[in-house]
Amino acid sequence: MTTDESRVLQGSEEVKDGNTLIAVRNMRKWFAVNTGFLSSMLYRQELFVKAVDGVTFDIKKGEILVLAGESGCGKTTTGRCILHLEVPTDGEVFYAGQNLATLDRNEIKNLRKRMQITFQDPYESLNPKQSIFSIVQEPLMVHKIPLMPSQRRQRVLEALESVALTPAEDYIDRYPHELSGGQRQRISVARALILHPEFMVADEPVSMLDVSIRAEILNLLLTLREELGLTYLFITHDLAVATYIADRIGIMYLGRIMELGPAHDVAFSPLHPYTRALISAVPSGDPTIKRRIESLKGEPPSPINVPSGCRFHPRCPYAQEICVREIPEDRNISDAHIVACHFAGELPEVQL
Repeated sequence: MTTDESRVLQGSEEVKDGNTLIAVRNMRKWFAVNTGFLSSMLYRQELFVKAVDGVTFDIKKGEILVLAGESGCGKTTTGRCILHLEVPTDGEVFYAGQNLATLDRNEIKNLRKRMQITFQDPYESLNPKQSIFSIVQEPLMVHKIPLMPSQRRQRVLEALESVALTPAEDYIDRYPHELSGGQRQRISVARALILHPEFMVADEPVSMLDVSIRAEILNLLLTLREELGLTYLFITHDLAVATYIADRIGIMYLGRIMELGPAHDVAFSPLHPYTRALISAVPSGDPTIKRRIESLKGEPPSPINVPSGCRFHPRCPYAQEICVREIPEDRNISDAHIVACHFAGELPEVQL
């Protein structure tokens, strides 16, 4: 039995835990590449972009799990697959112990009342032709929530109030172009909250915002978790943001999770060379601190042609022959800290 297979079998038992809201088991999402007739004759096989290539993790109720990594590592695709906006190629996704692969289209639609998403770009995710009222009430219309017009209006006002757009009456008749970037992102959050979900995927929700606005949105998400009991999958490429908001951090590279553990441990005691490089590149607020930057060689390989063995080995300063030859197993450094590296815990310490 392979490592991935045993992980799936073990995980299928764990999802019965009442504290686990989301359970992902060996999930893959491959996109076929349209290479054309000549290329297909040349390669003699179908090519795939391996956007997500075997990820396993849980999200506990009320937890904020952050997926971080460079652009193109598969973070957003992972979030979309959990919501079944993209259907996984392989693997399993469980919501409150329910396997989403066993549900039909109507059952998935009903479940989406409990799972929502906020997108990265508030300038693109809001319809410029619709008023704020129309935008925020749209989920109620899509899911045919049986409400009188006055009740729908009240739900919209409550959603706007919950994201600190007050007084809400001043916003419902306005249009997206009349709002700032931070206000637009609050509208996106309000639209997601109007169905009273339990779980939210926050896909780079502050990356398009000014630094002065980012803390406001992050604090808003933290407040909503406390008030509404929300659970988040938070996606970002910014390790400073990840450290601020996360309970746990997962570091992704080329479709796989390299390191997963408590936010403090991953941020301040990283064990994977890739995590070290990302953390060391985060600017320090103290100009007197001189960090050793863990250098990365070259650019990430193509997800169409993933390297053998450890997929990080072409850029790793500590790579050895075994890294080229064998895929590293997930090593449990502690009860909650997992690292996919042959030499986890054995690398020289660095000042971060």
